[in-house]
Amino acid sequence: MPKIVFLPHTELCPEGAAVEAKQGETVLDVALRNGIAIEHACEKSCACTTCHVIVREGFDSLEESSELEDDMLDKAWGLEPESRLGCQARVADEDLVVEIPKYTVNMVSEGH
Repeated sequence: MPKIVFLPHTELCPEGAAVEAKQGETVLDVALRNGIAIEHACEKSCACTTCHVIVREGFDSLEESSELEDDMLDKAWGLEPESRLGCQARVADEDLVVEIPKYTVNMVSEGH
């Protein structure tokens, strides 16, 4: 079973976390299931960038992003070549190391 290492994030995951994931599960769903409250203002519909993550290791194991996801990512703060939307990036058979950016385009959390 693949694992996701979430790097430390000041508010969402101060100590970082290493959690198990199921193949086909999204990075966002894995995070939420493990108490890491990544913002997801559009309710996982690929209509915003609040679940933007950076896949530091294992990026090449993910399916390619769709044109819609790429268009959304263009609006994300701190975009990097390994950026993905957590609601769209599905775990394959490799472990991932994921960084949650410090800022999102939302100034106020939706409080999910």
